[in-house]
Amino acid sequence: MMAAAALFVLALVPHAARAAGSQSLATVLDAEVWLNDRPTASSVQGKVVLVDFYTFACINCKHVEPNLRKLHASEPSGEFAIIGVHSPETPYERNLGNVLASTKQQGVVWPVAIDNDFTVWNAYAVSAWPTQLIFDRHGRLRATIVGEGQDALVNRTIANLLSEK
Repeated sequence: MMAAAALFVLALVPHAARAAGSQSLATVLDAEVWLNDRPTASSVQGKVVLVDFYTFACINCKHVEPNLRKLHASEPSGEFAIIGVHSPETPYERNLGNVLASTKQQGVVWPVAIDNDFTVWNAYAVSAWPTQLIFDRHGRLRATIVGEGQDALVNRTIANLLSEK
């Protein structure tokens, strides 16, 4: 129980520290290179949006993906969207062909911004892989969840935001 409480606290600390970072979806939508289509402001308007910062070879990121695939398949597409931000850790992960191959292999079908220069990462003051930012229907950042093993918190946060009309 204490470990779960510590994870919850750690998940909230980056959100409090994010005051100086970007608080809207505009920064991620401005990314230049995309895989699996490019989302627009109008395509995410009125939706709960999860922005997943990851790198394809990160084992912790791979542990988060099954829940993201489940959410993508189960949540109503008119109300929920996932946007990936691939921020590479190694030179191998900077190669666009390798990223494209990994999205297919790992079943990542939602839009993915390629963030090789860490512009999006830095704008949101991200500091670890994986990090999920969850925005409400009004485009406000409502939760920052860092690390793996927090699927229940991610799912509960999305369910709560989807219930807000």
